[in-house]
Amino acid sequence: MSDCTSKAIEFEPLKRRRVEVNFDGGEVSSDGGVLLIRKLDRRLGLLDAVTRVLTDPRDPQRVTHRLADLLRQRVFGLVQGYEDLNDHTTLRNDALMQSACERDTALASAPTLCRLENRATRTAAWAIHEVIVEKFIASFKSAPEELVLDFDATDDPLYGKQQGRFFHGYYDSYCYLPLYVFCGEQLLVSYLRPSKIDGAKHAWAVLALLVRRLRQAWPGVRIVLRGDSGFCRSKMLAWCERNQVGYVVGLAKNSRLNAITAAQRARLAEQFESTRIKQREFTQFHYAAKTWPCERRVIARLEHMDKGDNPRYIVTNLEGQASNLYEDLYCARGEMENRIKEAQLGLFADRTSCHYFSANQFRLLLSSLAYILTERLRALGLWGTEFARLQATTLRVKLLKIGAVILRNTRRVRVLLSSAFPHQALFVAAARALDSS
Repeated sequence: MSDCTSKAIEFEPLKRRRVEVNFDGGEVSSDGGVLLIRKLDRRLGLLDAVTRVLTDPRDPQRVTHRLADLLRQRVFGLVQGYEDLNDHTTLRNDALMQSACERDTALASAPTLCRLENRATRTAAWAIHEVIVEKFIASFKSAPEELVLDFDATDDPLYGKQQGRFFHGYYDSYCYLPLYVFCGEQLLVSYLRPSKIDGAKHAWAVLALLVRRLRQAWPGVRIVLRGDSGFCRSKMLAWCERNQVGYVVGLAKNSRLNAITAAQRARLAEQFESTRIKQREFTQFHYAAKTWPCERRVIARLEHMDKGDNPRYIVTNLEGQASNLYEDLYCARGEMENRIKEAQLGLFADRTSCHYFSANQFRLLLSSLAYILTERLRALGLWGTEFARLQATTLRVKLLKIGAVILRNTRRVRVLLSSAFPHQALFVAAARALDSS
């Protein structure tokens, strides 16, 4: 194939001047913001910690690209928006990405990164999760009084013949069914599962492991489980009750629940018909499904509007006013869905196109590490600024994708960022905040 990149391309003239374009600009990068990610990772020690818990079966005498370099290259690439391994065919020659990965020569090729993913095992996934939880604990300067653990499952659509591929009726597609656990905006678990299972499968075991480790770190912390009706399982609720774990979980409506609230819902319907104003109120009662060993507190949010009757139910063992538990605590779980969307769409957690299931779990965890770096950049480097609440994709465009010229010699690496970059002051402030945090 002929090399045509050195030939000038003629564009429309600018007044009397010719406009010529070629690819002879030298070491220029569009990823100037990756230096912030490098600084953040060095401050957290995240990827170094992951490197220490993984095994590398390669012969050290023949290794060109260390495991730490491979992890940095892959995770930094995800943060910067490079979701495919093929991107690294040319990205490996980016001088700034090389510097961020502690190298001054070409980074690993796409086949080398592919072999890294296909070497992944269940043991590696367990070890990376342990690092993630330990870094979460280390993020607190003092013991928290309460932790709310959000559990949720989502679909990860598949378009090939991957291991563990099954059709899911609810999502009407072939997919995986990963389980996510967040505490606030911090990610604790991203556990890949086949989709032929109940959505709460293994959630009980994951909760037990998290509670045990968190109470080892903070014996007096209050822990609350929060989830939708997919996690309303009698054994899970009973375990929470035996182990002093609070819960507020959705409860799917059924004929018995609707019968209990029928009179109130009928009254709300009448009031709506007479006023044409949405009617809403809360009530509570004790209820036991057939599989429950005892009655539990159920809170009902009853609502009637122009679209009709709309009751919602939750079950909880927490004390407090019904409306506050529903509106202030339970409804806040919707924020977790935004975080899952950010991980999947903004940081490419849904790119599970490897054949082997364990390799896809590893890919999911690489995206999770990229999410952690992005979230910590907001929390530590951008807190109190207008960028503190930006989604990963917007943050990438506004702060991380900066044109830069790289000048390297034996004494220094000079990175000349674009003089026209509109958020220079914010970039400098973030770098200084990461130094002091």
